[in-house]
Amino acid sequence: LPTPPARLPYVPHVPPMALLGKVTATTFALERPRCVFDGHADASDAVWLAVAFANGEHSLVQHVPLWQGTWGTLTLHLCRAASAAFRNPQSRADVPPYKQLPTARSYMTLETAAAAYSCSAPSPPVLRVGSDTACRDQGRQDPCNGPLPSPGPYRVKFLLMGCRGPKAETRWSEPILLRTAVSPSTIEPVPARRGSAVVVIASILASLGAVLATTVLGALGAKVWGSLCHQGLGTHAFIRRSYRTHHIPPALPQPLPPGCGCSPPGLCCPAPQSPAPCQ
Repeated sequence: LPTPPARLPYVPHVPPMALLGKVTATTFALERPRCVFDGHADASDAVWLAVAFANGEHSLVQHVPLWQGTWGTLTLHLCRAASAAFRNPQSRADVPPYKQLPTARSYMTLETAAAAYSCSAPSPPVLRVGSDTACRDQGRQDPCNGPLPSPGPYRVKFLLMGCRGPKAETRWSEPILLRTAVSPSTIEPVPARRGSAVVVIASILASLGAVLATTVLGALGAKVWGSLCHQGLGTHAFIRRSYRTHHIPPALPQPLPPGCGCSPPGLCCPAPQSPAPCQ
């Protein structure tokens, strides 16, 4: 009998940090299991990811013979999750491919050298399941990483494979449910009409906003206008005080006193005094 693989305590999981497209309608991201297989892996070993349905019931359709060469359709409802029924392959030739997922309910993908999961390997921190769209279009036979056909849920585990079969495996993940696309028929083309109360409240708020805006603009305009008028009046008063004068008629020339022959005219000479009498 082959030696059972070592059971590792690691549980695969979706990355906890915010990540664009972490879970979509056909793919999901997984955290890369670094340092998990150190001590179990050799240079020639490879790590695989097993993907299986986690739901408890699925249908298996078979065509069975009835009588006289006629055939009928028999639908079997299996109540065991595919992840519980999964059996590790003993060699690479026994690995279940992606194209068998609808019938086998499980497959293996993401074959990677075990050295890429070592502690010292510089590798991206996230793996993406279901990202290879060429699997479905070209009908490839190799175990490729094709888009998942339904929302699931799915369980995954990592399996370390050597030349002589499985060497170590992780635990199964918790169920991973993909997103469901919204049917176009469920999208409401016209938004629902608002209630009358909402319309009334919106109208009142709009009116109050208009009144407030008008008041603020009016007060601001009055203040600016008053400031301009004050500056204009002060300048006008200064001009009037500085430059407006009254008319004063010119002085008429006064007649010269007798015996004054001073020049220029207008300057009066004093009258000659008589000498003092002799004594």
